[in-house]
Amino acid sequence: MMDSDECCPIFDPQRWDEKTFQWDERRFIMESVPTLFHMPLPSSIGKKITRMWEMTTQSQASPAIEDALILFRDPSAFRSEIYCTVTKEVPGADNVTMSGTYVSKVFDGPYNAIPRFMKEMESYLAGMGKEAEDYLVHYAYCPKCAKERGHNHLILFAKV
Repeated sequence: MMDSDECCPIFDPQRWDEKTFQWDERRFIMESVPTLFHMPLPSSIGKKITRMWEMTTQSQASPAIEDALILFRDPSAFRSEIYCTVTKEVPGADNVTMSGTYVSKVFDGPYNAIPRFMKEMESYLAGMGKEAEDYLVHYAYCPKCAKERGHNHLILFAKV
């Protein structure tokens, strides 16, 4: 739950850890940000996410806060895509859908540990007889909230 003074809602790792989700045209809006070897400028991310969330709110397309996902995908070392869950089409936004089976696993650590987390995820998937086609990452907390809470949780979603 999120109170009025909170930036990021309290994260429940058990809700997302080692789960399988079947998405059938799940709705998102998408933005992209430039990166330098997968490292975006923090201010550009904050501005994009704020803009995306305002668009969803103004369009009354926001999911319940506990269902909201802001997903990141890095198709190249020089560009990241940001996806924000929505409940319906958002006028003026790049509306997209995702379908498929996604396996999620929760990790807690610094942003630069993502390659290590991906290797752990690959081992986890191999134990299930699966292999990742693509990855999406949801960061549970912004840097400020991660510092305040003493955790930097993220969910790694593997499309299998």
